[in-house]
Amino acid sequence: MVNERVKIVADEVLSNNWYTLKKYTFDYQGADGRWERQSREAYDRGNGAVILLFNREKQTVILTRQFRIPTYVNGNETGMLIEACAGLLDRDNPEDCIRRETEEETGYMINAVEKIFEAYMSPGSVTEILYFFVAEYSDEMKVSEGGGSEQEQENIEVMELHFNEALRMVKSGEIKDAKTIMLLQYAHLNHLLTKNGQKEPYQLSSAI
Repeated sequence: MVNERVKIVADEVLSNNWYTLKKYTFDYQGADGRWERQSREAYDRGNGAVILLFNREKQTVILTRQFRIPTYVNGNETGMLIEACAGLLDRDNPEDCIRRETEEETGYMINAVEKIFEAYMSPGSVTEILYFFVAEYSDEMKVSEGGGSEQEQENIEVMELHFNEALRMVKSGEIKDAKTIMLLQYAHLNHLLTKNGQKEPYQLSSAI
């Protein structure tokens, strides 16, 4: 669907190093009918997928920990960030991507994955849509130590945490990554780790 209130006038590549940064000049028609020229920058890094691995029997989730330079230059003293496993789609569809990334980063070869939603993560400046998945894992699915791709200079630590501990870390600020918080909250609200059909919600206070 084309928005008739928007007319792209020009797009200029400002950087094409790691990903692509463009400056868009466009005319936008306001509610009063008047047209106004605006310019905005948009960073295109492609779309991605993210997954929360969970184990009902052990009441655990699999997360990762790695260095993120943007957080380091913006107040994160160590630059280390705890996250759910994620990656860019490249040429894959979201499901194939997240299966590949899960094995590469965490060392688990998972069976069924479930897409739960998709979201723009920073729509004011980044084009990316992120596809969110959940999947059950077991110890038998572990085929390697994970750790990420050497070619992509990834140094990823795999973490297995009790679900209540992960929730506590959100509240304490130890987990600050948006996609990870969204997945943990989804698991909490939808009783993803409850056993035997129980529907009592987890209490965040019990994880403090």
